[in-house]
Amino acid sequence: MTKSEQTKAFIIEKAAPIFNKKGYAGTSLNDMIAATGLTKGSIYGNFANKDEVALAAFDLNLAKVNSIIRSEMEKQQTYKGKLLVYPEVYENFSRYSFPQGGCPVLNTATECDDTHPALKQKAHDAILSWRKSIISLIQKGIAAKEFTGKIEPEQFAITVIAMIEGASMIANLTGKTAYRKTIMNSVRKMINELD
Repeated sequence: MTKSEQTKAFIIEKAAPIFNKKGYAGTSLNDMIAATGLTKGSIYGNFANKDEVALAAFDLNLAKVNSIIRSEMEKQQTYKGKLLVYPEVYENFSRYSFPQGGCPVLNTATECDDTHPALKQKAHDAILSWRKSIISLIQKGIAAKEFTGKIEPEQFAITVIAMIEGASMIANLTGKTAYRKTIMNSVRKMINELD
């Protein structure tokens, strides 16, 4: 990795938690300067503008979440076990190296749905990828005779995603983590009833 690539990676690593906690609009150049210890010229010598940093920060935050999910799924032997990773991780995200500020998809989607098309597209693509992963697990579970074929994979996937993201939103908004746990228990129940 070149020195320029190292500097760029350093900026993204330091800026990612700020963007995830404060959002695109709330993150200033001064925030990035304070987090990195670099000058404005150093930051904008590596990125054309704040948008480029924000997009790269989203990618890093999403990659962290996906890495946690993938790692936990690799420990599971069944497709049901793999699906149960989602409520386990999202309920107990503080036990994992989850990005500071929570779910980057939820954070970005709620802030940028009407204000930042490029970030909205990244959140959109992340949801579709998540949906595809859940559908794939269900289809593989059906093929392996672990689940019955009575389930509609796409409907199930979108419902699980909505419940998980909704749980995060409600818990963050109210400050009541018990709501997250209650909703994650409902997600677990749905998954456990697949067979």
